Amino acid sequence: MQKTQNADVVFLFKCLFFCIFAHKIVYHKMEKAKKILYLTQEIEPYVSGTSLSQISRNLIPAVQETGREVRTFTPKWGQINERRNQLHEVIRLSGMNLIIDDTDHQLIIKVASIASARIQVYFIDNDDFMKNRQMLLDSNGRMYKDNVERAMFFARGSLETVKKLRWVPEVIHCMGFMSSLAPYLLKLAYYDEPSFRESKIIFTPTTDIPESPFPKNFDGILSYREANRSALSTLGELKGLQDLNRIGMFMSDGVVLMEPNKHYERMAREMGKPVAVLNSENLAENPTALYDKLWDEVVRNRPKEDNDDEGFLF
Repeated sequence: MQKTQNADVVFLFKCLFFCIFAHKIVYHKMEKAKKILYLTQEIEPYVSGTSLSQISRNLIPAVQETGREVRTFTPKWGQINERRNQLHEVIRLSGMNLIIDDTDHQLIIKVASIASARIQVYFIDNDDFMKNRQMLLDSNGRMYKDNVERAMFFARGSLETVKKLRWVPEVIHCMGFMSSLAPYLLKLAYYDEPSFRESKIIFTPTTDIPESPFPKNFDGILSYREANRSALSTLGELKGLQDLNRIGMFMSDGVVLMEPNKHYERMAREMGKPVAVLNSENLAENPTALYDKLWDEVVRNRPKEDNDDEGFLF
């Protein structure tokens, strides 16, 4: 009888030890984000000569090289040469019609690889918004009147494609004001989708946005599922394209700046968002630090360390 009791006690201790050990393994695996989705409005070599395109080109491969799994989406702007860059359509992902302000627009997905960086890039394309059209300005240097619709199409097209891929990102990094409506959609329209239910959102604003008033159908463009203009009432008056950055920051879980910018830092902190600043040094030394800090501070609500006075700043 005594031997049986002793055996039972040993067995219980073994079970307890296994549970604790397994919990540590699971917790350790959950500590850091492993899957990161990038929605960037531009990336080299497809768009050259801008700070954002260079940062996208350097950051994404660097993060992938640390063992993180990444997916990258960008608009297929008209200046991107399909033959030279070897883009090809992915038929199984194309063909969906996205309704924006009561108008149908066909989603076309193309893909190419940056061989030197060993990353694959998905392109969001459409005959109405992208074909033979530049990023923001037409051939006469005038702003396209439908830039907000183009931003909405890029955001929705990217998110719908990720759903089709059945891929579940833990962090979604939206880079550039053309991606600014993705955080808005993720928080208000896609919040219960299995692919995005647990995702945390980072937004990187861009400063080189020409002044341009929002179109008269701005409210209609924003309306999708439960998402509508009223959710942005806290932001006050929204006048034009530059306010897309405010929307992106407001709907994100953290803000990453390409360079020090007191205006955006103050704006993000007033919204209660942790802020990081990317630079060549922290990118080279630890490209995943910004995601790890977001994971610790935002996802796990870990209190700041005593020597971490700037919170999310490097």
